[in-house]
Amino acid sequence: MARLSPDAPSVHPDCEITDVTFGRYVEIGRGSRVAHSVIGDYSYCDRQADIANAEIGKFANIASFARIGPTDHPMDRASLHHFHYRSADYWDDAENDADFFARRRARIVRIGHDTWIGHGAVIRPEVTIGHGAVVATLAVVTRDVAPYEIVAGVPARPIRQRIAPDIAERLIALAWWDWDHQTLRARLAEFRALPIEAFLEKYETR
Repeated sequence: MARLSPDAPSVHPDCEITDVTFGRYVEIGRGSRVAHSVIGDYSYCDRQADIANAEIGKFANIASFARIGPTDHPMDRASLHHFHYRSADYWDDAENDADFFARRRARIVRIGHDTWIGHGAVIRPEVTIGHGAVVATLAVVTRDVAPYEIVAGVPARPIRQRIAPDIAERLIALAWWDWDHQTLRARLAEFRALPIEAFLEKYETR
């Protein structure tokens, strides 16, 4: 029997899940924290991932200890400390700063379909990672990443294109990530065996 289900995510022990919408066949690794996010079909994160305020597409591959949408401290105020926006933790007669949290949650990270976020990578708020892109291990991404681009470093910079731009455009047009579960199974052998161009030639006109 298949381990993953279309009906409910597979959430491993010791996770913290807050206000998350899950797609089908999703898996959340042990000890991960996911908040105020949407996780698309077939996407998964390995252990100890930290994801907040994110829209993650389908078939995203998120390695262990990745951090997506890390929160900022307010550098334009007299103090960086969270006592002035998590005030209810400190005083019985004080309320948390709802406007501050609303602004934080509005700074959405967007991660495309069929992406790979490497171990320990950090993706800053309001960054978009294009379809098919790769973020290298321990990279800190502060700018948008183009579709099928590979980035690495601190701050992350483009290394190379994963595939040629014309092939990338054809893959995006094919949008295989929107195929239904039965079609994916029927074409599993070709996913495994065919080079990208041969795969496109077989399926892009169907």
